[in-house]
Amino acid sequence: MKRVLGLLGAALVLLLTGCAKKAPYDYAAFHASKPKSILVLPPTSQSPDIKASHSVLSTTTLPLAEAGYYVLPVAVVEETFQQNGLTNANDIRAVAPQKLYQIFGADAVLYLDVTQYGTSYLVLNSETRVAVNAKLVDLRTGKQLWAGNATASSNENNNSSGGLLGMLISAAITQIVDTISDKGFDIGAITNTRLLSAGQDGGILYGPRSPQYANQR
Repeated sequence: MKRVLGLLGAALVLLLTGCAKKAPYDYAAFHASKPKSILVLPPTSQSPDIKASHSVLSTTTLPLAEAGYYVLPVAVVEETFQQNGLTNANDIRAVAPQKLYQIFGADAVLYLDVTQYGTSYLVLNSETRVAVNAKLVDLRTGKQLWAGNATASSNENNNSSGGLLGMLISAAITQIVDTISDKGFDIGAITNTRLLSAGQDGGILYGPRSPQYANQR
């Protein structure tokens, strides 16, 4: 009897856990900070592809601007770092927020880390995948305002058909074409749109340049 009750209790716990609602994201620090401008640093990268950092960086401005923020021009920011002897993303990431505020005067800084980038051959398929982690920090206080992550893949909604040989040939051709054409740039743009667009559950908030700014909670 005790064993039966134990099993029923475990099942009840699993049921309640499955029904539990996801806790809402805590935007208290974000609301208190009210950032208007964002400095985007060159992303650090865990990918062996040397194009990963600049490719992802090049598509960050559009979703942030559409979300209602002023984004410091990434080319100007990169040139400023170079003139001060900083060319490596890891070295730039180590600069203190207070120092970044003195130099650029932005309200917040966006740190990005590329965890996956590029095309890989998967025996019967070829996939280009880009995954990025992000963290937004107040440059005046050093407090974290928001963090998130996103990924995109060329195989989303891809329904393969045909025989085994056809799938092998198709995968090999796709990998070659995607590598040569840097398919990662297009997939990275999708990842950034998912990561940095406002109005999503747990996503970045609208900025003061957006008409949605006054209505958000």
